[in-house]
Parts: sequence; structure tokens; C-alpha cells
Amino acid sequence: MKLQAIIIFLIGVFVTCNLSAEAKKTRAPKIQFIVKEADKKVEVLVDGKLFTAYCWPDNVMKPVLYPVLTSQGTEITRGYPMNPRAGERVDHPHHIGIWFNYGDVNGYDFWNNSTAIPASKKNGFGTIKHLNINQLKEGFGEALMVSTESWTDPTGKELLSEKTEYHFIAKGSTRIIDRVTRLTATGDDVSLNDNKEGVMAIRVARQLELPSKDEVIMTDAKGNPTTVKKMTNEGVSGSYRSSEGIKDDEVWSTRAKWMDLHGNIGSEKIAVVMCDHPKNQSYPTYWHARGYGLFAANPLGWSVFTKGKKKLNYRIPAGKSSIFRYRIIIHSGGDLNDSEISSYADDFARKY
Repeated sequence: MKLQAIIIFLIGVFVTCNLSAEAKKTRAPKIQFIVKEADKKVEVLVDGKLFTAYCWPDNVMKPVLYPVLTSQGTEITRGYPMNPRAGERVDHPHHIGIWFNYGDVNGYDFWNNSTAIPASKKNGFGTIKHLNINQLKEGFGEALMVSTESWTDPTGKELLSEKTEYHFIAKGSTRIIDRVTRLTATGDDVSLNDNKEGVMAIRVARQLELPSKDEVIMTDAKGNPTTVKKMTNEGVSGSYRSSEGIKDDEVWSTRAKWMDLHGNIGSEKIAVVMCDHPKNQSYPTYWHARGYGLFAANPLGWSVFTKGKKKLNYRIPAGKSSIFRYRIIIHSGGDLNDSEISSYADDFARKY
């Protein structure tokens, strides 16, 4: 009897150990936050590895998610101007990580504001100020951060109050950021006048850009020029594809439910996808997606995308709110096909 009991005990231990090992393989990754107030950031970790960080440095003029890494730890965001890397572009210093803002809010330019703007011109630019982290909810597979921000004019007067939910999701080799932003006009009516600079954007690493062609001079809404230089294409492999089947440079100014940017960084095959939401203004959105690494969805700037045929001057009445919802998918290890991306987009549409 003693021998039988020992055998049963050992079998139980063996089964328990195997189940435990299997559970570890199949459980969702743990997502945690590390608050670093002195550094003005909140780090987002997946199973102890950095995924991204919510940052509000004084010299950036808006909160950003920076850097952003794949499940393998590869950074997909451009380093400049925060942490410049050899061989990358140094144009558009206001393009940092992942951000949300706009080029004309009651006449003030929030999009182009940076330390590069001379003091003599600062009266034309707005700033988004981080105010508070309202909630941090860690979890397995998904975590939530809620923050509040203030969109202020050059005198410090608030035009818009912002409350944003960041849903950080991890599953296998895929990482997802769902952003749900509520903008409230806290004083008078707020006009988000038709402008090409906006709204949900990411500036990607050089390797995910489209291969350079010719030098291009880009101008903002006020006519200020920025030269985007032709560069060596060694290691550059980015390619756009929209839900409507349009590819590469041709995607700019087109409308689509989602946009995929895929390429290689070293030996790692990476896909970065941004999804619009059916409840958003102008769905499916116009895409302000450029070959030099700017990847943005703009539902509010109709004029430039339609060559003046359509115009939208969007207004948020005093005391009222508008909600903007976007999903960004970072997938490591291969391309995502249309069916897979559409499934992610449909899930996003149902969730919020």
C-alpha cells in the first residue's frame, strides 16, 4: 500500500508540473507599469521587457509614446530628436514616437511646435500639457492607463481638455496600442480648421521608410519649408498597403479603414498597422502617410487631400466633447495578410 501511495503521489507531482509548464507557455504576458515621475514618464513592460513609455518632457510640447519596441525588443520609432541614431533623418523635430495633435486649433498650430520654433514665432503655436495619470491597471494580456492633458494657447489659456485611455495589449509576437481620446471644449467653441497636419501619427525608424527617391521640400500650413533629403537606401525596406489595395507612395491622400507598413529591421520582419474606427469623424479616414517615415491618419484635413474639392472645418461646441479612436498593431516575425488585419480592425470596432 505504501508503494502504491508513493506511485500515485509521484504521478500527481508529474502531472502538476507538466500542467504548470503548459500554463506558463499559454498564459497571457504580464503587462506592468513603472512610474518615473522624476524622468516624466511611465514605462510599459511586457513580461519585464520594455514595450513603450508614455513621456511628457518639457522640450517636446506634447506627451508621446517613445520609444516603441517589438516583442523582440527592436525599436520601430525614429530616435531623433530624443536619441539620434547614425544614418537616420534629422528633419521634422516635432515627429517623435507616437503622438496625437493637430495643425490648426482656433488658429494655433499644435502639430509643428518644437524647440526649433524661434521665440519670435511662438505666439502662433499651441502646447499639449500633461496633467495627471488618473489610472493604472496592470494585467495579463492587457493593461490600461488613463491620463489627462490640457491643450493650451500661447498665453496658457486652455482650449481643450483631453482625457485619454491607452489600452496596451500583448499576445504572442504581437503588441497593440488602442488609444481612445476624448477632447472637450472647456471654454468657448473650438474650431479644428481644415489642415493637413494631423492627427494620429507615428514616425518610424529609417529601415521602415520607403526607399528614397528624390529630395523633397515639404511645407507646413504656414508655408514654412522643410527639406527631406535623398539618402542611401541600404537596409531600407518599408512598403505601405491600404485596406483598399493601394500601395507605397500612392497611399498618401487616399481613404482607407486601415494602413499597413511592413519591412525588415535587420533580420526581423515587422508589420506596423494603424486602424481607423467606424465611430470616428470621416471614417474611413484620409491618410497623411509619407515615404520618409511619417505615418498618420487625418480625418479633419479634407482640402489638401482632395485638391480643394472638399473642405472640413470641424467644430467642438463649448462644453461638448469629441472622441477619437485608433489602434496601432506592431507585429514581429512576418507580414499580416488582409484577412488578419481586418480581423484586428473588426475586433477594435466592436470593443469601443
